[in-house]
Amino acid sequence: MVDHFSSFHAGPPQAARRSLPLTESAGARTILITIALGFLLLFLLLPLVVVFAEALRMGLGSYWAAIREPEALAAIRLTLLTALTVVPLNAIFGIAAAWAITKFQFAGKNLLITLVDLPFSVSPVIGGMVFVLLFGRQGVFGPWFAAHDIKIIFAVPGIIIATLFVTLPFVARELIPLMQKQGTDYEEAALMLGASGWQTLFRITLPNIKWGLLYGVLLCNGRAIGEFGAVAVVSGHIVGLTTTMPLYIEVLYNDFNFPAAFAVASLLTLMAFVTLILKTILEWRAEQRLARGRLH
Repeated sequence: MVDHFSSFHAGPPQAARRSLPLTESAGARTILITIALGFLLLFLLLPLVVVFAEALRMGLGSYWAAIREPEALAAIRLTLLTALTVVPLNAIFGIAAAWAITKFQFAGKNLLITLVDLPFSVSPVIGGMVFVLLFGRQGVFGPWFAAHDIKIIFAVPGIIIATLFVTLPFVARELIPLMQKQGTDYEEAALMLGASGWQTLFRITLPNIKWGLLYGVLLCNGRAIGEFGAVAVVSGHIVGLTTTMPLYIEVLYNDFNFPAAFAVASLLTLMAFVTLILKTILEWRAEQRLARGRLH
């Protein structure tokens, strides 16, 4: 199972990739590149252009008015609150899970690896329904929460839990192959020199995995701000209270308020662009670091 994670991220080594011969003719390469660019244009760039064109069709005044609506601001705040809560929790879990899987041998290790990957195998809607069955008023734990006046489903905690579930694997999946490749030599040397477990973690392990950790955090954040399926099930669609930005866009669209829907959608798209730019910068920094390492 550990090899599953390694094969997912690893691919041919850099040197091997550079030395692979190009057997296709120039015409075949042109056709393949044209097909790829055509798909990107049709299914990625064109929809993005439409989103921003529709958002600004009524002018900047209408655009800013839609963004500054109290319901829109509430959706933005809830989306940011969810991301700011979920991402650190998943970062902590990802580090702990990757540390346990790559540094130790223990009973149930394969089960832990399978559970880390589970949210990718289960539909987000099914995940949301599971939490309703667990924490809803008629669920397994629902009566106890109701007796203590604690609201999970159709409230902010339910949205955070559902988002936490669907984003659970991102950090761990980035760190596991990286930490497997690094091995345990540095940690063992630190322990032999008298370092404690916490000192080894903060001074040896975390500095060595910082780029992979940041990359996983960015992926987790991107999914957290855009999650729809699981959140839609547990939120109750209470406008101004439990609607994140994706849910609020759906509400506006169903009400035929298309300019406002596209305005909020454009803001969500800009958030995704920021995540993508940061991801690209991290990939570039990682490549530069690898290049410097090969030179030395």
